[in-house]
Amino acid sequence: MPYLNVEIKARCTNPAFIRNYLLSNNAEYRGTDEQTDTYFHVPHGRLKLREGNIENNLIYYERSNQAGPKDSHFQLVKIDDAAGLKEVLAKANGMKTVVKKKREIYYIGNVKFHIDEVPGLGSFVEIEAGNILADLTKDQLKEQCDYYLAAFNIKTEDLIEVSYSDMPIENLT
Repeated sequence: MPYLNVEIKARCTNPAFIRNYLLSNNAEYRGTDEQTDTYFHVPHGRLKLREGNIENNLIYYERSNQAGPKDSHFQLVKIDDAAGLKEVLAKANGMKTVVKKKREIYYIGNVKFHIDEVPGLGSFVEIEAGNILADLTKDQLKEQCDYYLAAFNIKTEDLIEVSYSDMPIENLT
């Protein structure tokens, strides 16, 4: 089933500030996940296999590359045999890249927050206002994203347009 997120990704110079804000506003902490995202070549959109100790999913998504809140149309499937699926997808489509990260996961209602540490890239925060858990319009989801952009004091120049898979490590260290 397809879903919609309105989401942002931004460089994060002060992860402790974000973490403290979330905890002081009763965010539900789901844990820290050591994730490996393997991206595969596809004709359009992005296809990645996420392997972690909390999240294990095959995720297909279409999202424009733009700074600030952006629509992400996605589908995900929970995976039991990640190694086997990875082997099949690599043979069928070829691997594009692999991104490893340490991710703290929080929720406030239908809004999911990530505080990410990506080796070679740095610290990031992601805000994903989604309609999986709530029947909200795209405009309502964008309002939620905008609210947390302001609450976290995220500057326009810190917004990231692209996926981690598209970020050249040598240019951002």
